[in-house]
Amino acid sequence: MQETFEMTDLGLLHHFLGIEVKQSKTGIFITQRHYIADMMMFNMHQSKAIGTPMFVNEKLQAEDSSGAVDAKMYRSLVGRLLYATHTGPDISYAVGILSMFVSSPSKLYFDSGKRVLRYLRGTQDYGIWYSGSSEYKLVGFSDSDWAGCMKDKKSTTWMIFNIGTGAVS
Repeated sequence: MQETFEMTDLGLLHHFLGIEVKQSKTGIFITQRHYIADMMMFNMHQSKAIGTPMFVNEKLQAEDSSGAVDAKMYRSLVGRLLYATHTGPDISYAVGILSMFVSSPSKLYFDSGKRVLRYLRGTQDYGIWYSGSSEYKLVGFSDSDWAGCMKDKKSTTWMIFNIGTGAVS
C-alpha cells in the first residue's frame, strides 16, 4: 500500500477511540483505564470501590418517586457507561437496565449509575484479552428472564459472543 499511497508507519497501535491497546507477542489487551478515570467527574473521586455494579436483587421500576434529577446529566452518565461496555462487558446488564430510564430519570436511577461508577473505580485496570495463540472460534452465550419488567411484564434477553479468549459483542 505504501507504494500506491503516501503514508507514514506510526508503529504499533496504542490508542483507538479512547480505547488503550497493548500488543505483545502473545496477544492483545484492550482497556479504557483513562476513560474510566475521566468518568469519575460525577463527584466520584473520593468514592470507595465496590464488588458488584448492581445490588444482587435490585429491581428498578419505571415509576419512581425518589425525586427528579438533571436529565442531561443522567443521559450523559448512561452514554458514558455504554461506551465503557466496549472493554467491560461485565457492566453491560447494569448499563442496559439504566438505559431504560433515560426518558424519565430519577435520583434512584442516578444513584444506581453512580454505583456502576464505583464498581468501575475498582476494576478500571480490567479489560479484554485476545490471545494470539488460542483457537479463533466464535462462541455465544445468552440468558433471559421471564416478564422481569414489573410495569409491562416484558422479558429481557442478553447475549455475549467471544472469539478466542475475548468478547466481541
